[in-house]
Amino acid sequence: MNGVLSADPGRTVIHSVRILGAADEADWILFEDGRVRELGRGDSWRQHEADAIIDARETAGPDALLTPGFIDLHGHGGGGHAHEGGRDAILAARAFHLQHGTTRAVVSFATAPIHQLASHVATVAELVGRAGILGSHLEGPFLAPERKGAHDAALLCAPEPSLIDTLLQAGDGTVRQVTIAPELAGGIDAVRRIVDAGAVCAVGHTNADRDTAARAFDAGASLLTHVFNAMPGLLHRSPGPIGAALSNHDVTLEIIVDDTHVHADLVRTVAAAAPTRTAFVTDAMVAAGMPDGEYLLGALDVTVRDGVARLTEGDAIAGSTLTQDDALRRAVRAGVPLEVAVNALTRIPAAALAEENLGKLSVGSIADAVLLDADLAVRAVWVDGKRSVGRQMPTQ
Repeated sequence: MNGVLSADPGRTVIHSVRILGAADEADWILFEDGRVRELGRGDSWRQHEADAIIDARETAGPDALLTPGFIDLHGHGGGGHAHEGGRDAILAARAFHLQHGTTRAVVSFATAPIHQLASHVATVAELVGRAGILGSHLEGPFLAPERKGAHDAALLCAPEPSLIDTLLQAGDGTVRQVTIAPELAGGIDAVRRIVDAGAVCAVGHTNADRDTAARAFDAGASLLTHVFNAMPGLLHRSPGPIGAALSNHDVTLEIIVDDTHVHADLVRTVAAAAPTRTAFVTDAMVAAGMPDGEYLLGALDVTVRDGVARLTEGDAIAGSTLTQDDALRRAVRAGVPLEVAVNALTRIPAAALAEENLGKLSVGSIADAVLLDADLAVRAVWVDGKRSVGRQMPTQ
């Protein structure tokens, strides 16, 4: 698949498939006018006239699985395209990730000068509604220097109200998420300001202790940016932001399931501890789907070796080369139950963004779906009921 969508087929039936993300057990589904119109079992799908009838066994084998479309809360690019490259680069990166089942995504930006970030989110504002783009995510510049990771320390700053307002206004209501370190001067007030503006505030790249993180969550922050990474660890007498997030049932925990950012044992542990609040994100950068070599993340040089991206100077992990279908396979190999893993890619990120019609395959929901084979490789993708067409990409 190359990310191109077919013409609207009108009514599509997909049958002979195990369906996850539906309210009741079903093995066939009907899409009509971009929505899920009906689900059922057995041969009852034959009562419907349809423009396209898909026998999932023919496309994906006898153990075919249909899930809701994947939703990525955090990614910086892929397929050789960085979001900072502008409109065409954003669309090209989205087309790449669509091949891997990501039907909707928030477009993330690393730390940059305020005027550049304002320009970036203004570009995304013009693209929302196209290519599954849900809005933008500012991962910086309101981050702790001690936990900067792959961000330019010289550009980090405190979350002053005027700076927050400049960025949110540039996005014209389409900035969906802002990551901040709440221990910075004005941090808790910044959480409230971001949330009051209608965006999700995430705690991340932070040196906050447990109590400071808990105050941020009490103030309305509802997301933890890539749990375990760029924050204090989870210790038995000092649980830090991770403990605060696990203890607050309103907080979703992002986790990067690439076997580099977080050990498989902890992926399984977090998913078991918070199965309804764990979201698998890629944090993918330009090199996702590309060969090893030299790349940029923001303005910083990155070297990718054996598929792992690190800053050329300093060796910090610099995003990932992950795709969400690969995250699903890795999570299941780690021992995460399949349904929990699928929810972490679908229902949970949708809930984190209050997207009520995404992340599920229920009557009336948006007809985004991914057809997988027994090895959890992507075989077909639908967005708004339209099938993505083109050559099949190899599984990572």
